Order: sequence, then structure tokens, then C-alpha cells
Amino acid sequence: MKIVLYLIIVAIIFILPLTTLGSEGGSSDPFSQTKFVPAISFVMDVSYLRRNLELTGFEMPGFIHAGHSNGHAHSGSLLNGENGFNLNYAELNLFATVDPYFDLFTAFHLGEDHFEVEEAYVTTRKLPHGFGLKMGKFLSAFGRINAQHAHTWNFQELPLVYRVFFGEDGLNEKGFQLNWVAPTDFYLSLGFELFQGENSTSFGLEGTEIVNEDNGSEIEVEGARGPGLFTVYAKTSVDIGDLIILGGVSYAGGETRSIHETEDREHVLSGRSRISGLDITIKYLLDSYRYISLQTEYIDRQFEGEFYEAGSLEGSEFSRSQSGFYSELVYRFSKLWRTALRYDLLNRNNVLINGADSELPEDMKRYSFMIDYTPTEFSRIRLQYNNNRYLYLDGDLKTFSELNLQLNISIGAHGAHPF
Repeated sequence: MKIVLYLIIVAIIFILPLTTLGSEGGSSDPFSQTKFVPAISFVMDVSYLRRNLELTGFEMPGFIHAGHSNGHAHSGSLLNGENGFNLNYAELNLFATVDPYFDLFTAFHLGEDHFEVEEAYVTTRKLPHGFGLKMGKFLSAFGRINAQHAHTWNFQELPLVYRVFFGEDGLNEKGFQLNWVAPTDFYLSLGFELFQGENSTSFGLEGTEIVNEDNGSEIEVEGARGPGLFTVYAKTSVDIGDLIILGGVSYAGGETRSIHETEDREHVLSGRSRISGLDITIKYLLDSYRYISLQTEYIDRQFEGEFYEAGSLEGSEFSRSQSGFYSELVYRFSKLWRTALRYDLLNRNNVLINGADSELPEDMKRYSFMIDYTPTEFSRIRLQYNNNRYLYLDGDLKTFSELNLQLNISIGAHGAHPF
């Protein structure tokens, strides 16, 4: 009912006025309502999944605890979360030029039981000397894939390293971004972002009190004051004939207040996290349609602070050094068909509590293969297979497979997808 209500409101605000235009409301009329109607697009993603394991009670030691999912993935709906049919998401996008100074973009996510703002931001149009400013709620420019929407990814889900460091939705925050494009013969962009810092996977601001039920004592973990997160990045590209090379470095640092509540315990991390990223994309154009591309990102996370757990009388020194990467090899062998391979690996998982190594497992990995058919820019059919080796149950690694058939449909006006 809530979703229907929101759609009716959108229709009243943006679509209904078109039906009231008279013959005098043509394009020559400076007050024509059509001049104020934004570009509207709608994206729907559905899938059919077969998985040979029920994902309950599992964990990724050091990353995701049993019974606790990191990141809300659009209010709790994990992409391709159920065996059988899935409505992964619907996305309503609105874009308009506000005035000579600003553009406005919004992206709303609609699920079976929720409606939320994924992005809502303005960008400047006329700042001098190559500067641009973005303000609102938006996907960070950290790395290569984070700023892309799900329907533009080469595979159906985020790489593992993004999932464990930023959550299912990636690094999506409220704040501002200042970007500068250098006046050089090649592309060079430098940027700075300041965010509230509410990402609960690696950052967070919320404090809490942990109660020792045995004696009633309390440990107060103070919250942090926002804005508590910043990022800096540099991106560049060069063209060598039909060979295109893109590269970037990124850094994110901020306060961490990470609260984990499971059925049997509650614990909190308090400190600061630093996340560094390096990405490179190499694309070779075979002709006007066909190409081969290799995309790789390596991301490292460092944390230093304190660990508080229910039942303890004081905090413990806690540090972690974790990293991972993914590599995607994509071959577009005709105008309508592509195929790709991806390798995900979490290669380092060092966690120290009071100087003692927790001896957590490393080398958590996933192998993926996909082939997709894109008859037009508005539709895509994709078949993907995953071999997963990253979940643990009672200390034992569990290997499982997934076969997924995905349909992605979009209608309306929308901008070009990122290169």
C-alpha cells in the first residue's frame, strides 16, 4: 500500500500536469509545463535462482557474524536472496536541470515491502576551472565499481571485498563531493568527499551501553560526532590506439562505532578505520562493437581501537588488517552478446585482540561465470554461475554453488552508462 501511495504522488506531481496542457501550452510558451517535467526512468530486476545450500547460521569469520548481515541491501532484501523467484529491486530515477546553476538527480528503491531514497543529490553546472560540487546522499566515488548502479554491473552482485568492507549497498552516504578535472591532454580527476559516516560495516557513529547481566555493571561506548568520514581519490585514463587504460587510487578514513547483535551476544568496536583502494581497467577495442576488458580492484582495511563484549568488565585492544581483490575478464564477442569470468578473493584476515592473533581463516574465494544477451539498451538477460568458498558453519568451510537467470528491464529516459 505504501508503494502504491508513493507512485500516485509521483504521478500527480510529475505526470498529471501534462494532461492539462492546452494548445497554447506548446514549446513556444516559456511557462509550458513540459519544461519543468524531469526525465523519468524505471528499472526492474528479477531473477530465478537455484542454490544448493540454505544460507542460515553461516558466517565469514572476521567479516560477517552468524545471524548478522552487514549492510541492509535496500532494507534487508539481499539480491538473489531466495531459492526460486526473486524481485531484487525496482528503481525509479528522476533527473532535471534545476536552473543555470544546479542539476538534480534522485534514485528511489522500491521493494515488496519498502520504499527508500538510494540517492538524492544536486550537482553544480558552472563552477570555474574544472571544479564540480555534488551535495546530498549519493554513492561515493571510492574505487571503480562503487559509484555504479546495480543494473550496470558486469555481474549480478558486488564483489566480495566490497560486500565485507562497505555492505550490500556499497559506500552510500550523506555529504558533499568536490571534484576537479585537470586541464590536461589526458583525463585526470582529483576529488574529496566529506560524509556523515553512518556506514555500519566499516564506520558508524552510534554509541551504546553494554550491560553485564551477571552483576548489572555497564560499559558505555561513546558515540562519535558527524561528519565522521572522508575520502580522497585520483582517477586517470590514457588511450593508446585501440587500447584504453583507466586507473585510480582511493582512500577512506573515519570513526568506527560498529555494533553487532546476535542471538547469543552483543559486542561493539570503537576506534578508527582506514580503507585504501587501487583499481585498474584495461580495455582493448576489437572493432566498433567487440572488445576485451580486464577490471581489477584491490582494497585494504586497517582498524585500531577497542573491542567491548557483553559479560566483560572492560574493553580489549583490538586491531585488524584485512584485504581482498577481484578481477573481471569480459569479452563482448558480438553486438548483443557478452561473456565474462570473475575471481573474488579475501586474501588477508589478521585480527588481534590484546595482541593475540585470532587465527581466523583466509583465502575466502568465489569463482563466477556469466553470459548475457542485450537485445537493446533497455533490456538484458543474463545467466550466471557462482562457485562459492567463503562461508563457514561451526568452523568448517562450506562450498556451495549458485545458478541464476536474471532479467533486467528499464524504461524511460536515462543517461549513458559509465565506461
